[in-house]
Amino acid sequence: MELKGKKVAILVEEIFNDLEFWYPYYRLKEAGAEVVVVGSGRSQVFTGKSGSQAKPDASAEKMSADDVDGVVIPGGYAPDHMRRYPAMVKLVRDLFEAERVVAAICHGGWMLASAKILKGRTVTSFFSIKDDLVHAGATFEDKEVVVDGKLITSRKPDDLPAFMKAVIAAL
Repeated sequence: MELKGKKVAILVEEIFNDLEFWYPYYRLKEAGAEVVVVGSGRSQVFTGKSGSQAKPDASAEKMSADDVDGVVIPGGYAPDHMRRYPAMVKLVRDLFEAERVVAAICHGGWMLASAKILKGRTVTSFFSIKDDLVHAGATFEDKEVVVDGKLITSRKPDDLPAFMKAVIAAL
């Protein structure tokens, strides 16, 4: 139970990538972390691209960087919905500024760009949002996982094992 005593948020919104949500959720629990599913507050249940449903435990408006040791941002199209909610963006920025773990996979990088935390950082993501991250000030590397301090990024579901090893090590 290497993460006993740690509390980690996983963000959720409509059309999340099911694998990129559930794999970290259960892997963190398996490692002993308390996992808090954080939504935008607009719905009691969100549906993933493949049809699974996730219920938030809390809304981003009620969360603070002091409440958790880190955050995982799954991809899919959910990050495009997440960044429409200032409280979700603020939570990511506040966690980054508090030097907590901020981990994003696939399209989760959109939240990093919206939180304005990419300038001078090295990251990866799904290839289609590379330009967005570069325009936000990041250096892009096409690798299964990129660790830049407490900022951890990955490209796609195939990278989940390496991504979660890096997240757990950073926590």
